[in-house]
Amino acid sequence: MSTPSSPMQMSEARRFQQLRGHLSYLKLNDAAEALNRVLDQARTERMSLTAALERLLEIEIEVEATEARRLAARLRFACLPEPWTLNDFDFAAQPGVDEKLIRDLATLRFLDDASNVLFVGPPGVGKTMLSVALGRAAVEAGHRVYFTTAAELSARCHKAALEGRWKSCMNFFAGPKLLIIDELGYLPLPEDGASALFQVINQRYLKSSTILTTNVGIADWAGAFGDATVAAAMLDRLLHRAAVAGIDGPSYRLRGHRNQAEALRAGVNARVS
Repeated sequence: MSTPSSPMQMSEARRFQQLRGHLSYLKLNDAAEALNRVLDQARTERMSLTAALERLLEIEIEVEATEARRLAARLRFACLPEPWTLNDFDFAAQPGVDEKLIRDLATLRFLDDASNVLFVGPPGVGKTMLSVALGRAAVEAGHRVYFTTAAELSARCHKAALEGRWKSCMNFFAGPKLLIIDELGYLPLPEDGASALFQVINQRYLKSSTILTTNVGIADWAGAFGDATVAAAMLDRLLHRAAVAGIDGPSYRLRGHRNQAEALRAGVNARVS
């Protein structure tokens, strides 16, 4: 027969749970997890109340500092060209964007089943900005991300092949949870460029996600990349699991430039008057 808990024990247990609840409410989750351990240490080492509290908060600060360092390291590796987030994108200014689709992609569920994302549209409509924003969200969620342009990827693979580092180059592009390949079709790829791009896509197929931005419509890939067979094989793998966002609205970038010009003119006119 078990001995009933004393009122003092019940009160202590209730205080412990309340304190953990308070720490969690304040988003001090690591301190909440460490609370029991720190209380045991306080009893064993006969620590004062202030010393125990200091140790508890040091754990939280140390964990937060470690995560900040890890985030900074992931951002350096990602090579994102701008610090854009989805909050920076003005959906009202670009009606060609399917906001519901982008919001769904921002949940990063597409990373769970190694799906791809293709942004297709003319220059300036916001393809790069959206891809970078999704990349930033993935980095902040703890994933490894890498951003490159199609031309840079092609040049890097070509150089690696000449130097006998092809396998290590392919391993590098296979590594990130999310690979962003920007500006496909803006510059002509060299003779082996389409083949290198296909091999990168092929080794990531069904294993990890790729975001690709291009100004070339899917139906025109065969002619744009010079090799119909490679283009078809690449599309087959990209589109097997993919969200395709066609953007046909006005130039998002030019609108921003116009707004800046109008603001400057307004400032000049105000000074003159």
